[in-house]
Parts: sequence; C-alpha cells; structure tokens
Amino acid sequence: MTDSNLPPELIEAARKVVEENRAAGLRVAVAESCTGGLVSAALTEIPGSSEVFEAGFITYANEAKMGMLSVPSDVLETFGAVSVATAWAMAQGAIQHSSADIGVAITGIAGPGGGSEKKPVGTVVFARASRSGDPDDVVADKREFGDLGRGAIRLQAALCALELLLPTPSPAAFGDSTPPDA
Repeated sequence: MTDSNLPPELIEAARKVVEENRAAGLRVAVAESCTGGLVSAALTEIPGSSEVFEAGFITYANEAKMGMLSVPSDVLETFGAVSVATAWAMAQGAIQHSSADIGVAITGIAGPGGGSEKKPVGTVVFARASRSGDPDDVVADKREFGDLGRGAIRLQAALCALELLLPTPSPAAFGDSTPPDA
C-alpha cells in the first residue's frame, strides 16, 4: 500500500491477520499499552478490516487498564503494569469487553526511560486469549528487545502482536523460551 505512513512490514503483517481471520470467520481485539494504538492503526490500514477487527483498547495508564479492561488493581500493584499477570488480564479484558474471538495484549517499556534492572527498556509482555479458551490457561510471554530506541521497540512489539492475532500463531510468536513467572 503506497499511501500508508506505516512501515511496509507492519502493513503486510496486518494484511495477513485480516485475510487469515476473515477466512477462519474470526474477529479480533487488541489491548495496547506501549504500542499506543500502532497495532490498531496497522489493522485499519487494510481495506475490509472491519470484517475482522472488532475493537482496540489503548490503555496506557493503569487507571485505563482497570476501567476499560477490568484489570484488577491488586494485579497491577503486585506484579506491575509490565508483567505476564497484567498482560493476561488485559487480553481477557479485551475478550470480555468486546465480541471478539481472539484478544491480544501488549504492555512494555519502550523507553528511553522507565526501565529498571529487572525490567529494562525493551521489555515487552504479550498475552493471547481466546473466547473459546480456558481463562486459567495463561498464554503469555515476555520478550527482551533491548534498547533499540522507542520507535523500533514499538514496531517490534506491534509485529509480534500481529503474529499472535493469527488464527494459529506460529510457535516462534512467543519466542523460544518457556513463559516466565508473572
């Protein structure tokens, strides 16, 4: 698509999500924090995406995560906004507050500040929930992209999220590691 101001690889990943979910008869929702709507923007660049894209929740502040996605305050207080527990609650909230079949959440530290020794800049946590799935079966992972710069971290996070929105995400979507503790 030549008239987009988004990176071509992001548009192609979004096109794949729309085409594959359309073929599978599935609708998707995203709960974005550190990507600030980048995944939603990519999906809506694709003509016909309204057949697939149900909702995008941009919940940057903890109050928004609690209010819009029903993330429990004790989860945020105990584990922090950038945690498997929070990402999982966000993905579940995206399913509960929409009629989507698949919900993906993204929360992380894009920098340049805000990192810590335990959660350095470039730490992003993803979760994927399915309306037909077991809410106790957590599907989440933490990725360490490194301090690539704010824009590059957000792009990598959006690309991973789009992979997770596929009806059958590839095993590499969550990396090669075992999901970490919250």
